[in-house]
Amino acid sequence: MADNIQNTIDEKKENRRLMSSLAIVVILVALLALVGFLFIKEPPELIEGQADATSVRISGTLPGRVTEFMVKEGDMVKEGDTLVHIHSALAEAKLLQAENMVEAAEAMNRKVDSGTRVQIIQSAYQLWQQAKAAVGITKKTYDRMEALFTKGVVSEQKRDEAKAAYDAAVAAERAAESQYSLAKQGAQSEDKQSASAMVGVARGGVAEVNALLDDQYLVAPCDGQIDVIYPHQGELVAMGAPIMNLLRTDDKWVTFNVREELLNDLTLGKTIKVMIPALDKKEVEARIYYIQDMGSYATWRATKSTGDWDSRTFQIKARPLDSIPNLRPGMTVIYR
Repeated sequence: MADNIQNTIDEKKENRRLMSSLAIVVILVALLALVGFLFIKEPPELIEGQADATSVRISGTLPGRVTEFMVKEGDMVKEGDTLVHIHSALAEAKLLQAENMVEAAEAMNRKVDSGTRVQIIQSAYQLWQQAKAAVGITKKTYDRMEALFTKGVVSEQKRDEAKAAYDAAVAAERAAESQYSLAKQGAQSEDKQSASAMVGVARGGVAEVNALLDDQYLVAPCDGQIDVIYPHQGELVAMGAPIMNLLRTDDKWVTFNVREELLNDLTLGKTIKVMIPALDKKEVEARIYYIQDMGSYATWRATKSTGDWDSRTFQIKARPLDSIPNLRPGMTVIYR
């Protein structure tokens, strides 16, 4: 009986000790939580962005074959440096044709004052025949393009270009025929004006082809670095097709996508500090020059049905105040 009483007393003491220990642990945990709440601050929010730079696309108006590249990817170039040579046998043939038209028109203009001569009539006839030949060539080209377009081989634009060339040749043939008829009838004041106008038209054709041939050699529009070259040497390129991209190394910026509630600290013209991990965590100053809503597709949706709201995303661009030669487009940039 005495043993049972003693065991009961011992159990009660043990329970009291356990309860006391548990109370002490609870108090310590509460104290630690209170200290943490009062003294431990949340780490600053990190906004990750990236570096970027202006990219200039190099293209020309002359369709032809790439015969030579004067640069390669990664090369630094200066404004006016020659980048690529594009050769077009068709353009050179058209230049020769245009120059011959000028010679013929000038010859007719010189002789029109002397009245109707056999030479004048013959010259007008030759111009007419040349125009008729051009109609035949352009008609065949248009027929081929129409057939290829029907089969889905070429685009509608190519078909339309061939049609425009054919229509222009038909108009030129009619004009040449009219000049031939005037030459046979004799030189009147209208004939003289017409002959002079034909010289101007022919010279305009030469100037047009020469302007086109100027794009045989594409040059750098500004200083920068060759980023990407699209065609290979020997490939055919179409009019306006991109040949290469030129990266303007003097026009760099950093860009971030942030939620709208952070815009209070990110205003136009404000100078911020950003860190570039790839450059030994270098910190630089940049000035915000662009803020733009990214649209509804970049909206942060609220997770609660009440007590919260959707947040729009804005794109922010800032330009470094100092030059950073080693900053490359695509590098990560951190804003705290």
